[in-house]
Amino acid sequence: MVREAGWWPSRPRPSVPAVLALFLTTTGYRIVGLLHILAAIAAFGPLFIYPSMQRAGAADAVARLHLRLVLPALTLSWVLGMGLVGMSKPEGSDEAVFKMSQTWIVLALIVWVVLMVVSWFLIRPALTDTSETARSRMAAGIGVTHLLLIVQLYLMIWKPGLS
Repeated sequence: MVREAGWWPSRPRPSVPAVLALFLTTTGYRIVGLLHILAAIAAFGPLFIYPSMQRAGAADAVARLHLRLVLPALTLSWVLGMGLVGMSKPEGSDEAVFKMSQTWIVLALIVWVVLMVVSWFLIRPALTDTSETARSRMAAGIGVTHLLLIVQLYLMIWKPGLS
């Protein structure tokens, strides 16, 4: 940690790689970060119970849940994530910590677009259809979504390309 003028007087200024997501930031940044995490939980959590709900005959409830909670939460997670990038300039600093040109942010955006495409074109049409083809499409879509969730978590935690 390096001490510099303009940074919080009672705290040493961290080097850029040492900055972690929600530490040494403003209250507003922390609130947006919390909402971003909650939106991700709302977007991915229900997908874990879709197969059992569909087998129990609750296909209509699954469809409503997906259209009213999962897709909006996935969209909100993108909005809040972009807000976090925009708010990442610490007080007294000349430069933002996170930039749209950083590898991890570009990859996270690509993964998000793929998640939206999978959710809209693979999972959504299979929600109310009880045929075997629809079930296999939903299983494939949920499997891809779970895999992409792991990729997103990797990107958000390790932030490859953060200089």
